[in-house]
Amino acid sequence: MVKIGIPLRYNHMSDGRCILYLSERLRRTMQKAEAFIVPIVQVQDLDYMDTKYTEFPELTDDEKKIIDDYLDMVDGVLFPGGIKISLFDRYLLDRCVERNIPVLGICLGMQLLSSYKHDFKMIENDSNINHRQENDDELTHKVSIVKDSLLYKIINKDEIMVNSFHRYHVGECPNCIVNAYSEDGFIEGIERRDGAFFLGIQWHPEISYEFDEDSRKIIDTFIKKSLVLEMGKKRHILLPMLQCK
Repeated sequence: MVKIGIPLRYNHMSDGRCILYLSERLRRTMQKAEAFIVPIVQVQDLDYMDTKYTEFPELTDDEKKIIDDYLDMVDGVLFPGGIKISLFDRYLLDRCVERNIPVLGICLGMQLLSSYKHDFKMIENDSNINHRQENDDELTHKVSIVKDSLLYKIINKDEIMVNSFHRYHVGECPNCIVNAYSEDGFIEGIERRDGAFFLGIQWHPEISYEFDEDSRKIIDTFIKKSLVLEMGKKRHILLPMLQCK
């Protein structure tokens, strides 16, 4: 079974304690897509919720080694939604790209992918389009997909309906290609065409996976691309065994 690494997100409980979590909807969707989840936990000894992005210390060599050990166990990495990005997330993404591990970024995860090898620049939503819906079981606004993009090849449509649960949009992404825009002109999807599968989308296909065909196409394609890596690993292990006979 294909193994998908998912970095856990962090938040405060009602009593103030900090927790790491994996959303229940994402867990169920990965199981329906026949993927085995490998939780990837943050490696630094600090309170991620109470530490500002500019105050995160640089990762030590030992902490980087832990992240690389996680990546040895996975065939793909899905960067989920959340409320904060850390140096841990950025190093994890860099290593995925360097090791040609397929990545899918959702919402905050797409915003992380958009900042690959450059600093963040985010824009708060100021639009009549509903980017912060409350109901999980509906699609809220249209997204136009750029032809000749990876996303277009996956969905094969010029325009789709998507859900939306965010306050900020990507301002720029110089090291990625924009592949989708919302009706109000905001960036809704990005990709890279060199190396392994690299796709980021602002909406949440894991939430609409059960009732929306386009969402299933995105998740299932990511799983298939990760499965190719898994099969390649098995082949790499098998060949030396055969040569020893």
